[in-house]
Amino acid sequence: YFDNSVLCSEREIQSLSAEIESLKNPQNLSPLPGLDELREENAKLKYRLNVLKRSLQEDPCDCSKSMLNINQRLQEVFGDAIRVSFPELHNPPLAVTPNQQAKFGDYQCNSAMAMAQMLKAKGAKVSPREIAEKIVQNLPDNEFIQKTEIAGPGFINVHLKKTFVSRLLTNLLMNGVQPPPLASRKKVVVDFSSPNIAKEMHVGHLRSTIIGDSMSRLFEFLGYDVLRLNHVGDWGTQFGMLIAHLQDKFPDYLTVSPPIGDLQAFYKESKKRFDEDEDFKKRAYRCVVRLQSKEPDFLRAWNMICDVSRREFQKVYDCLDIKLVERGESYYQDRMTRVVKEFEDRGLVELDEGRKIVFTPGQSLPLTVVKSDGGYTYDTSDLAAVHQRLFEENADIIIYVTDSGQGPHFQLVFAAAQMIGWYDPKVTRVEHAGFGVVLGEDKKKFKTRSGDTVRLMDLLEEGLKRSMDKLKEKERDKVLTPDELLKAQRAVAFGCIKYADLSHNRINDYIFSFDKMLDDRGNTAAYLLYAFTRIRSIARLANIDESTLRRAAETTEIVLDHEKEWKLGKCILRFPEILQKILEDLLLHTLCDYLYELATTFTEFYDSCYCVEKDRQTGEVLKINMWRMLLCEATATIMAKCFDILGINPVQRM
Repeated sequence: YFDNSVLCSEREIQSLSAEIESLKNPQNLSPLPGLDELREENAKLKYRLNVLKRSLQEDPCDCSKSMLNINQRLQEVFGDAIRVSFPELHNPPLAVTPNQQAKFGDYQCNSAMAMAQMLKAKGAKVSPREIAEKIVQNLPDNEFIQKTEIAGPGFINVHLKKTFVSRLLTNLLMNGVQPPPLASRKKVVVDFSSPNIAKEMHVGHLRSTIIGDSMSRLFEFLGYDVLRLNHVGDWGTQFGMLIAHLQDKFPDYLTVSPPIGDLQAFYKESKKRFDEDEDFKKRAYRCVVRLQSKEPDFLRAWNMICDVSRREFQKVYDCLDIKLVERGESYYQDRMTRVVKEFEDRGLVELDEGRKIVFTPGQSLPLTVVKSDGGYTYDTSDLAAVHQRLFEENADIIIYVTDSGQGPHFQLVFAAAQMIGWYDPKVTRVEHAGFGVVLGEDKKKFKTRSGDTVRLMDLLEEGLKRSMDKLKEKERDKVLTPDELLKAQRAVAFGCIKYADLSHNRINDYIFSFDKMLDDRGNTAAYLLYAFTRIRSIARLANIDESTLRRAAETTEIVLDHEKEWKLGKCILRFPEILQKILEDLLLHTLCDYLYELATTFTEFYDSCYCVEKDRQTGEVLKINMWRMLLCEATATIMAKCFDILGINPVQRM
């Protein structure tokens, strides 16, 4: 495959070289009126020729179309230099970060200060500045560092080559946003959303659903094999009272589908009877036993109740564009028995007043795997779930997205799974990604005026109403077609709700405010969606279509001489670094911060560098700066991928 691509490239080089030679010949040019156009074509061909020559000179194995992580490359060369300079240091610190101030360069290596401390501990007194000088001397040859400068006590400031950054931008435009190649395609299980059957989805489920979906999208984009699991609460004693109430209220439920319109009200009615009527309570317990024995009529009643809930959940998932595989607690019933037996066989179970409990190393509280009445618990089902995911799904990474209050529970479950030898945390990543609660504007738990939990569907409908009001306030209804207006309404409503959640550090509580999230100033989805639409419209208003931009990417060198061009180019290329960081800490607000920085950096560029010159009277396009149009396109391409990972659906017109 590579030999063929080399032959094609060499043929293209020969062809382009011949064209350039013919264009150089004055006899060919003298009679032609379009001399300027030919010279411009000549420059483009030369640029294309250089791109092809460079691609042939590079390592044949390095034929990747992926975006390069500049920070990672810098860490590799500085890591090599540090090891050569100070081989006596075991695991020396490696700190390379983007420079906050442009005048000091583009990146900075800050390892020298920490290394001086390590050397001092070994009895060697070397100043950080001397260490920095030695590191710089031993930097291997590379294609991207223009120069280095040592500042202050030992900071190494790195200036990148403009041609290198320009080439990476061209690669992005020609190949799209390609993730870095994976050493192996790992299996990832993300457990999120997880509402309870027969109960409404409320605002508490909003965060798990949005955060879990975005994490899944990130892993999917990076090429992992992702299983999105909805661990619904579909088993337990509450189904006894629901089935008993169903039998009383709809005695012919087996032949006529019961018209349960409001499952929440149905649940409350059955709970009231369960609490007040002793006979009903006894019958409810008998129903649980018969359900757990899998009697067909009771399984059918259970399925009917689950189906009513599923339809309600699906309305929310359709609004938010969420894809999930349902695998509730009922799925693990048979597996729980086997898991308890495995712990017993290994001598890890203790008896405590009729309960079967498991203590894990370093934890004062035990897991309860069997209750005194013989029933199983959340502890048992979560142990069975983690076992199934490790041994049947063969997961390399398992992420649980629930509120931070469940953190201690998951720490016990993970500790037990490690203790029994199910997984090694150095090999398999099993993690609880906790999040804070949603607060109202009064900074108390988000409730309705009557003190009830806010229904998620009510919240989404309120978002739709408010986003339409906002669009009409901006008179978009006079510009957009009815279909475009509806698309914009959904994009703004659901985009703003998702972004407001994701743009906050998930570990913290966050205040839910429609006014703030629909504000088109500052770090909000409303501002970013409008900014994206404006960037996309620049080429359209200049009558430049996609094929023209693609041809331009192949033939036009992206010049980065203006400070705002340079700043924007570097910002665009930081995208792989951002994804790498999120992959490590699962904090998605970093992506939102980057997206906002990219949009504001673009605004600075657009205000300072003309892209399209128009006649002020007629509006006719006079001049187009094509490399700046390509910077617009590269910005929009990265913004679109950020929106995709965040689960936000931008529209062409707003």
